[in-house]
Amino acid sequence: MRFIGLDVHLDFCEVAISERGRVRSGGRVSTSPEGLQVLADSLAPDDHVALEATGNALAIARRLEPHVARVVVAARKELRAISEAKVKTDRHDARTLARLLAAGLLDGCWLPDEQTRSLRRRLSRRAQLVRQRTRCKNEVHAVLMRNLKGRPPMSDLFGKSGRVWLGELALPGDERQTVDGCLRQIDFLEGSVRCSV
Repeated sequence: MRFIGLDVHLDFCEVAISERGRVRSGGRVSTSPEGLQVLADSLAPDDHVALEATGNALAIARRLEPHVARVVVAARKELRAISEAKVKTDRHDARTLARLLAAGLLDGCWLPDEQTRSLRRRLSRRAQLVRQRTRCKNEVHAVLMRNLKGRPPMSDLFGKSGRVWLGELALPGDERQTVDGCLRQIDFLEGSVRCSV
């Protein structure tokens, strides 16, 4: 049985292998689908693999899972030995992962199924759209404040009557462009938010 540590980066993984108490370097492997397939093909069914939770860790774990006994995606809090290390190299971090896995010190974090991951991505995208829409609305309110227009006479500035009121306001040319541009962006973002549900 081998314990394999992967120090994951955007373009590559540094590999370390712990076997019978000895740790050795396994070189680097590309994080492309082809590179990960080469790595997967070199693994044995009783191997255990550990990698740090990063943006691409889940995709890498999913590719390796069918080929090994276990894949552990370690949360940062489990990896204090790496984050607080005085020597900080890819090779050293991969070796530390392999040692921690071999010693049974990595529990790993929960790995969601694809349906859960899809829902999380959709919710995250919707939240981003809502934040962008809020920024545009705040920019319109800032224009009103800069130009001493006071509080709008309606509760929803971006509803029908609010837009009529905004359209009738006397504003400097650049401020008019800002308001009109923000309203177009709000309309676009509103449609995107509706589609994201």
